[in-house]
Amino acid sequence: MARTVGRNVAGPLLFLNLIMYIIVVGFASWNLNHFINGETNYPGVAGNGATFYFLVFAILAGVVGVASKLSGANHVRVWRNDSLAAASSSSVIAWAITALAFGLACKEIHVGGYRGWRLRVLEAFIIILAFTQLFYVLLLHADMISSKYGPGYGDPEDQGGEPMKGGTGTRVVL
Repeated sequence: MARTVGRNVAGPLLFLNLIMYIIVVGFASWNLNHFINGETNYPGVAGNGATFYFLVFAILAGVVGVASKLSGANHVRVWRNDSLAAASSSSVIAWAITALAFGLACKEIHVGGYRGWRLRVLEAFIIILAFTQLFYVLLLHADMISSKYGPGYGDPEDQGGEPMKGGTGTRVVL
């Protein structure tokens, strides 16, 4: 039971981030479409000099984040070392792109000007996702601290294995 602490927290956080990334893709694509069409006077678009760059990175963060959550869902389902590699690497990449979009959201807020409600909602979602995705990445790597949080990184003896002769691997005892 103690071995599922990380899994019980990662599952709901994964689902929350998936829903938020899907919303980000929707809002960013809508805003980018109207921004490209030159409809900046359309209610909800407007923006300033940082808006285009923010929208590009927001839609990129959303798409990479959704893809990351798909590999994360597989990892939460099986909760093994081999699925941890794919889930953690894709989540780190998604967090890095979200952090870039977070920086551009902060710049857009700092520059000011009229920003419609859809653009402000998108900024808020990106800011929230930057922190929840970071928490998810840290949760995936929490086994470095204690093996009760996840399946990877821990000592093989803690994971039900025993050292093989010669000390070059582990043999799982069922």
